[in-house]
Amino acid sequence: MTTTAGPAGPTRARGATIWLTGLPSAGKTTIAQVLGDRLRAEGRRVEILDGDEVRRFLSAGLGFSREDRNTNVQRIGLVSEVLARNGVLSLVPVIAPYADSREAVRERHAASGTPYIEVHVATPVEVCGERDVKGLYARQAAGRLTGLTGVDDPYEPPADPALTLPTQEQTPAESADAVYSVLAERGLV
Repeated sequence: MTTTAGPAGPTRARGATIWLTGLPSAGKTTIAQVLGDRLRAEGRRVEILDGDEVRRFLSAGLGFSREDRNTNVQRIGLVSEVLARNGVLSLVPVIAPYADSREAVRERHAASGTPYIEVHVATPVEVCGERDVKGLYARQAAGRLTGLTGVDDPYEPPADPALTLPTQEQTPAESADAVYSVLAERGLV
């Protein structure tokens, strides 16, 4: 646990959820990893709740219907809020395609007084398709995949994110620096 000595004795560092939402291959996980490394180097407690890992373990058995995607996002939101409430900077790189699901996570954080920062990793679908980190866009184009978020399944961009990252115009380190700046402005680092 990171502590600092104040006039009343040691205090725990404040946690927060940093929710990185965007299309597949937008750069969410890469940004989270770069930011996580920087925060750990500064002695902060950090967890990355990667969407793929959560699906494999916490949400195994869920499909990709709207209801299942909502359930997955709510599970991630609960874990992240608990971590953040307990002094961890929780980095959450997940697609989370539906605005109402993300709003429910925001409300959970507000109810507990836990900081929640929504970051829109706003990479155009054409750029994501070129990156195609997991081969999803190629599989969709070949007719071997349906329901790809942003192509043949909806993605609802955040209406009022704390930060929008045009990753096609900046490096992952520049994107991570921009998120770090928001954390600093809010007194979280």
